[in-house]
Amino acid sequence: MKSALLASLLTITATAHAAPKWIEAESFANPGGWVLDTQFIDIMGSPYLMAHGMGKVVKDAETEIELPAGEYTLWARTKNWVGPWDAPGAPGRFQIAVNGEMLKHEFGATGKDWQWEKAGPVKISGKAKITLKDLTGFDGRVDAIVLSDDTSFTPDVSMRKKMLGLPEKAPETSEYDLVVVGGGYSGMGAAVSGARQGLKVAFIQNRPVLGGNGSSEIQVWAMGGTRRGLYPHLGEIIEEMADRASNSPAADPQEFNDKLKEDVVKAEKTIDLFLNTHVYGVEMGKDGKNIRSVTGLDTKSGKETRFVGKFFVDCTGHGSVGALAGAEFMMEEKGRMGMSNMWVMKNLKKPVTWPSTPWALPLGLEDFPEPKEMAPVGKKNAANQAGYDLGYTPVPNPELYVHGEWFWESGFDKHPINDLELIRDHNFRAVYGAVSALKTLKAEKYGSYDLTWLAYIGGPRESRRIVGDLVLNGEDMVKGIIHPDGCVPTTWDQDLHYPKEQYMKKFPDNPFISRAEFGKHTDRKNGYPVPYRCFYSKDIGNLFMAGRTISVERHALGSTRVMRTCGMMGEVVGKAAWICVRHHTSPRGVYEQYLDILKELMSQPGAMRRDTIEGSLYMPKNAKKLPDTALSSDSIDPKKLDGIVIDDKDAELNGKWAHGEGLKPYVGDYYSYGSEKNASARFAFSVKETGKYEVRIFFQPHANRGKSVPVTVLGANGEKTVSVDQTQKPKLDKGAHSLGVFSFNAGEESAVIFRTEGAKGNVHLDAVQVLPAK
Repeated sequence: MKSALLASLLTITATAHAAPKWIEAESFANPGGWVLDTQFIDIMGSPYLMAHGMGKVVKDAETEIELPAGEYTLWARTKNWVGPWDAPGAPGRFQIAVNGEMLKHEFGATGKDWQWEKAGPVKISGKAKITLKDLTGFDGRVDAIVLSDDTSFTPDVSMRKKMLGLPEKAPETSEYDLVVVGGGYSGMGAAVSGARQGLKVAFIQNRPVLGGNGSSEIQVWAMGGTRRGLYPHLGEIIEEMADRASNSPAADPQEFNDKLKEDVVKAEKTIDLFLNTHVYGVEMGKDGKNIRSVTGLDTKSGKETRFVGKFFVDCTGHGSVGALAGAEFMMEEKGRMGMSNMWVMKNLKKPVTWPSTPWALPLGLEDFPEPKEMAPVGKKNAANQAGYDLGYTPVPNPELYVHGEWFWESGFDKHPINDLELIRDHNFRAVYGAVSALKTLKAEKYGSYDLTWLAYIGGPRESRRIVGDLVLNGEDMVKGIIHPDGCVPTTWDQDLHYPKEQYMKKFPDNPFISRAEFGKHTDRKNGYPVPYRCFYSKDIGNLFMAGRTISVERHALGSTRVMRTCGMMGEVVGKAAWICVRHHTSPRGVYEQYLDILKELMSQPGAMRRDTIEGSLYMPKNAKKLPDTALSSDSIDPKKLDGIVIDDKDAELNGKWAHGEGLKPYVGDYYSYGSEKNASARFAFSVKETGKYEVRIFFQPHANRGKSVPVTVLGANGEKTVSVDQTQKPKLDKGAHSLGVFSFNAGEESAVIFRTEGAKGNVHLDAVQVLPAK
């Protein structure tokens, strides 16, 4: 009897297995050179680590675990990221070591989608160090690692929560007055504005930094005019934390000033900031028409939290909260604006090798625009000259850098959410293919250049738009139809992006270079006032929107989508949320019953605050004073420029010329442009003293401008004609371009003459400046 019982116990012991060990890659104690990617959680279920070395092997990621002694099979969830295109090679390969012993299996070399790959056996006794060893520097990626001593075990992503020991229902917070989801400009505006109205705010962002597209991770200039129109104090909050970058992208990511953004937010004592937290779920209230909480995933630990709130703001850019709550939304099936991943190369003044990239797009020099040299910065830039403290030291010698700009964009006919990872990876293949082409086909120029920055976080432009009580269309803006609740000034043209035909030939199914098509607009100086009714859902009773998610048709989106404009939407929503809490009403109720109060709040300076919901507004003694003129002002006052300045409105124009205000900044009230045959423009002047003078012209570049605009200077030594490429950005500040130094006699009429003949595009006229030569 005893023998049988002993045999039974031995059998049970022999077949018992230790619980499998699940290790989230993003929770590694030391990520080394691997970066955290949280963009695609809604697609593949998790954040992951990525070896984004831009062709250089990154430092190992390491962590320690503890398991009972035994022999284990190791599984890793990974992806051969070029597999979907059947591209040759596997750029994302890596290995895993356990206690310093490297497993032979190379991960990330097969398949077309995320998959579990098996390696082993691995012997472990107690503590063990797990190491991720990058092999290529080209974006190898790992989601999770699982160790099991059961050879029949196969992991599945559905096991994640249970194996991490997380509760089925996430714990919840106490109730916030306002829960802001999304940490771009619209979210920053909403969180700070709400807090200054005395609201208790939860501010949730799924990245480690704030700013969204205007952060150091993506580096898109913050555009759009603030501090103007019906409510000129709107934009003051955003200007406290907006970037002052000189180039987009920049030589140094610090130009986008992530720290300033976070400092301004953290200065508000009633904001709880939750970085690295991705909202993926919504819990509705008992009535099914209001949101009770949103569920956020800590992207490093995997822990989940339900954030309970009275009111919510969807600032996600994708309308994620609204969609999860069941709100009606709009989204184009095809032909949307895409997503950008910009990049920077630096001239190291010595030969720089570049790995072979057979898996990248096979590009020739004719397949993409050559990267542009960065504009000079010096010790001051336009922001500094306007009176702003930059908060950083500009990079010296910006002429050593070239950059791939906003138009490196793809995904026009791809799904803006489900295909996001494929869109980003296609952009990677395009950039790496371009660098390979420059390094091999134009080695005489680019042999000494190195790829120093490539955005692995994409900059999307168009996704879901949640339907509000009013859907603003572009024609309203063109016709100047002003709604009673018009508020946020939008000053950007109706700018939509399309594939640039010139570069579509080799990859017509998925082009990666875009062009901007500027449609009509109305008042670019004062702005068209976007109605408040575009800022809340018609279906979900306590849901606001700000940013790209607002209720507009897509032509209006082309104008309202830029960041400073989005930030002002957030400012309005923060004020409206206070009215909702204070007067026990809804976002719709603010329009129907309390619009006058909202208008009064929008008329107050952005620094005004109240200490409690019931308290009165006051101006703090230490309120930050902004310069009198906002950086985003469209025009340059010719009276503030040195020397002799002749504006285009004072020039003698012959032929047909149109006025414009879409390319900013411009001198005076507008600029002029035209391409009519034999048209000309004469800017006449005379100097008071005979001598040598530098002659400058002002213009802003555009793809449809002339590549060889003939500009003639008439002076003491006769005429000299200079050819100017107006598709390229001028190298001097504020759009100034030097034609050179010329001699002029005192009292004699001199002139600068523009002609359209041979210009190869539109000739851009703005102003001429004449300065004594140094």
